[in-house]
Amino acid sequence: MSSYVGVLVSDQWLQSQFTQVELRSLNSKFVSVKNQNGTVTVGDLPPLMVKLKAFSALLTEDEIRQILGESYGDMSSEINFETFLRVYLNMQGQATGKLGGPKNSSSFLKASTTTLLHTISESEKASYVTHINIYLADDPFLKQFLPLDPATNDLFHLAKDGVLLCKLINVAVPGTIDERAINTKRVLNPWERNENHTLCLNSAKAIGCTVVNIGTQDLVEGRPHLVLGLISQIIKIQLLADLNLKKTPQLVELVEDSNADVEELMGLAPEKVLLKWMNFHLNKAGYEKTVANFSSDVKDGKAYAYLLNVLAPEFCNPLTLDTKDPVERAKLVLDHAERMGCKRYLSPKDITEGSTNLNLAFVAQIFHERNGLSTDSKKISFAERMTDDVQISREERCFRLWINSLGIESYVNNVFEDVRTGWILLEVLDKVAPGSVNWKHASKPPIKFPFRKVENCNQVVKIGRQLKFSVVNLGGNDIVQGNKKLIVAFLWQLMRFNMLQLLKSLRSRSRGKEITDADIMNWANRKVKSTGRSTQIESFKDKSLSTGLFFLELLSAVEPRVVNWNLVTKGESDEEKRLNATYIISVARKLGCSIFLLPEDIMEVNQKMILTLTASIMYWCLQHAAEEGEVALSPGNGNGSTYTSDTSPAPSISGEDERSSLCGEISSLTMDDAASDITVSSSQCENEDTEIATAESHA
Repeated sequence: MSSYVGVLVSDQWLQSQFTQVELRSLNSKFVSVKNQNGTVTVGDLPPLMVKLKAFSALLTEDEIRQILGESYGDMSSEINFETFLRVYLNMQGQATGKLGGPKNSSSFLKASTTTLLHTISESEKASYVTHINIYLADDPFLKQFLPLDPATNDLFHLAKDGVLLCKLINVAVPGTIDERAINTKRVLNPWERNENHTLCLNSAKAIGCTVVNIGTQDLVEGRPHLVLGLISQIIKIQLLADLNLKKTPQLVELVEDSNADVEELMGLAPEKVLLKWMNFHLNKAGYEKTVANFSSDVKDGKAYAYLLNVLAPEFCNPLTLDTKDPVERAKLVLDHAERMGCKRYLSPKDITEGSTNLNLAFVAQIFHERNGLSTDSKKISFAERMTDDVQISREERCFRLWINSLGIESYVNNVFEDVRTGWILLEVLDKVAPGSVNWKHASKPPIKFPFRKVENCNQVVKIGRQLKFSVVNLGGNDIVQGNKKLIVAFLWQLMRFNMLQLLKSLRSRSRGKEITDADIMNWANRKVKSTGRSTQIESFKDKSLSTGLFFLELLSAVEPRVVNWNLVTKGESDEEKRLNATYIISVARKLGCSIFLLPEDIMEVNQKMILTLTASIMYWCLQHAAEEGEVALSPGNGNGSTYTSDTSPAPSISGEDERSSLCGEISSLTMDDAASDITVSSSQCENEDTEIATAESHA
């Protein structure tokens, strides 16, 4: 598969403090500040470090300069890359101390999967190992390695080939990965192992995990804190899968019958819905307090005792509330839960110590076993009507996952609810079009005054107009009001703009000109034709695309060994088309493409999703060609040795800082179609110039 330039440092401890994603990003920034003599001094660092996310909000440039002066004295001293990394770690310690200790994020999915502290919870590890032993015990391939011993590091060793993580994703969201695409030999070579991890990370993004700061090399090395962070996100997604109106319409009982209340419920994060459900039953049980978190508010076990008594009174033990010892009460609570069918993943100590992740998992299990909600047919029918637009729902899912993959500060739970303040759209715009947002005129949530939301959304529309989007009949108030069709139309143009800009940055012959849908289609046709195949498409609406054969030929053209043609069907029946479509998505992710479409999008030839798939394959191909032409730096210069590795995914269309930096550094490409210039405009959105106007007329 593709190679990439990784970064090695001579100090192994120092190497272990960073992921490869972080090392490559920091190395790029370090190289960017070299002066005319090709050196970096201590005095060069303050302007650089104040721009880094780790310090920008906590330390000023003067404070950084003062800290460096106290530590190194002579600001003109020359430093190498390894010294820079040590300065970074020291500065991070200073920033954390100023903040008052590490942050405890309330949104687990938004929490980064990397930490320089490298501490892991043995209780959590044991809990996740138990979960894996239960849910994957019958897996044809993994059963030879299970059960794992939670007291050892077997989990991290088994995760090194990527099979376990891929299988776990399919347990969390069945059908995400076509298991025919997983390499499951007993001994995998580096290419095959890299493919599994690339498939895993792209699929994890496609179910809602935050994996911005983790790369395949980190998984190959089995770094415990990163592996455990990813596993915990996957398991949480599984446990909270039913906490939405689509899966459990009975949740409508938690709110009044008004549309506004139901829409508010639909916009809540799953853990917030779980808290709302818990407090709903606690209120019925006569519990006087409101549970606001899964740590301090449940440490004494009383809330659990009330909750279980109202949900499963037949298993109630009168001693649970009478006992004075919190540990003993927690033990009785777990006994009660076990009798009603909940699997025991946590200990009484985990409850009394307030382990957020394990307590959340415990409450989710209780909900799964017995939610205690009404089966009122009228209310359920009302909830189902609120979520019956399948096409809009699929597009919302795609845009939500894409936004969350960008690595912005906010985490999106429901696009139509979360964008109404305008803040998230401004974050996305700043990510895909850096410098476009005037943050001095933006208001960050929570926003008390409605006009501030309108101001944010007006700026969103203004920037869209500057980027030559079609914003006919779109005003800031339409976004504030949650007009779904207008929001979808705007988000599609934003996502498409991002794709085309990334492609443009890799096309050496674009000469500053834009790329169009037609260029992407022509590239795909030429690529397939270059292999001697005759299949061609006339547009991204071509009905022949529903068989999936064209995409399989395209994938095979860019990487011949990635498609196993023995697994491909003729695509004549709906079932054959589905088999091909699921295989296409997994193969593309295995290759290194970050895509968020569903098999139905290929089967139904959804023009927008078909374009994103083709563009992502094209991006991988161009990136691969660029990497093939790069010359690795020779080691021994003290600035961080580089090496060629087969264990990192090709950059995908998601817009991370590192990728943008890499794209900008590529100055030339050798391509099979380099003879043709690209002359188009990103404002030429096929069928988009009237879409917003049409949506407005239907709204």
